Amino acid sequence: MKRSDIVRLAYEAGCPDIIVSREWFRFARLIEAAEREACAKVCESAGSLPDAGPIYCAFAIRERGAP
Repeated sequence: MKRSDIVRLAYEAGCPDIIVSREWFRFARLIEAAEREACAKVCESAGSLPDAGPIYCAFAIRERGAP
């Protein structure tokens, strides 16, 4: 994800006055890495299910954020 994407998402989330600093981008990168790892774990666990392929994995990742 590019810095411009991170700033755009912050504005979309309602944070137009946020102070963009090196620490802020590092925080965003840590969140990004944590989410990537969580998604990888979903796919790894899907591998133990019969007939679980890429479509199931994508569905399971999307369901993580469902209310």
